[in-house]
Amino acid sequence: MAFKGRRSAQSKKTLMSEMNVTPMIDVMLVLLIIFMVAAPLLTVGVKVNLPEANAPSVESQEKPIVVYIDSERKVYVGEIEVDVKTIAAKLKAIAGETDSKIFVRGDKSLPYGVIMELMGKISSSGFKKVVLVTELPKAKGKHVGRK
Repeated sequence: MAFKGRRSAQSKKTLMSEMNVTPMIDVMLVLLIIFMVAAPLLTVGVKVNLPEANAPSVESQEKPIVVYIDSERKVYVGEIEVDVKTIAAKLKAIAGETDSKIFVRGDKSLPYGVIMELMGKISSSGFKKVVLVTELPKAKGKHVGRK
């Protein structure tokens, strides 16, 4: 009889058909924290002090090619330093077509003519969508709409 009683106690136990999601939530929270910390570090490029301007931002679906010119007049396509004389050939090799957008980020300490010369070389090589990138001016304690 003891055997029968033990069997009936086992038959009353049913398998649990629920999934324990607590470990999965823990892993997702750890991944979220890792990505939140790592995301700001993923911005790449050359350190350039951009001038400020009140221009509207450019919205685009395609990813532009970014050309940098720093305070030492070194020119970069992406993060690769290139010679100004060969920039047209490099951009054509990267873009494959002259319909691509080119963003020029020039250091604000450079004379205006140096940046315009670079943009002229890019434009004269066939690229028609050459854009000068600036930063929006920082608010200096002024409220919009107040005098």
